[in-house]
Amino acid sequence: MYTVTPMPIVEKIGLSILFGMVPILACFIAGWWISIPLVPESWVPFFALGGLLSGVVVDVIFLKGWIRQAYSIRPWVWKSIYGFYAVGMFGFFMGVPVFHVLLGIPAGLVVGGWLAHTGADSAAMKKISQRSATFTTSVMGLICIASAVIALTNRSTASEVQHMLGLGFTITPLMLLGIILIGGTTLLVIQWWLTVLSVKWTYRYFFANTVLPHR
Repeated sequence: MYTVTPMPIVEKIGLSILFGMVPILACFIAGWWISIPLVPESWVPFFALGGLLSGVVVDVIFLKGWIRQAYSIRPWVWKSIYGFYAVGMFGFFMGVPVFHVLLGIPAGLVVGGWLAHTGADSAAMKKISQRSATFTTSVMGLICIASAVIALTNRSTASEVQHMLGLGFTITPLMLLGIILIGGTTLLVIQWWLTVLSVKWTYRYFFANTVLPHR
């Protein structure tokens, strides 16, 4: 039999960031883009700031409750949050998918924490870590496809890559396709293993610190 101790401070901080940034970023972006066709350009930053502050208000009201219920909410909510960050990073890095692999770390933290708090055994942890990796890798696959479409339809992509890498030869369309295939495959493999390892590490850490046998 197991009992779960209160959530460690590092876990609370992590969940606060994951939950808390969603309304802040969403309201900021909404305030920015919605205001563009409605107000003079000089006013747009003020509407964006107003959206950001609205997100802060949402956090003040709801964040504590979200953290308390973090491991009891439905999986689709977490998947939606993951999708939100994936789309946000895609836009922020202008379609470059390299940094998306980092999303496997917070995904693993959430899943590993949930497994530890529910007292799951190592067999369940292994199975669920692979399911989680399948999800994050699938999202990465979609991101890579979107990035590849953008790269292959943009005539300046080859020259931009050549300039960025400082190459002394011209990159042909076939070379560009090879770079995309090799790079995309590498990212998928990294995404899979980073998610699995993040789940395992988090599970073992929090299981040792939050789940104790009854005495």
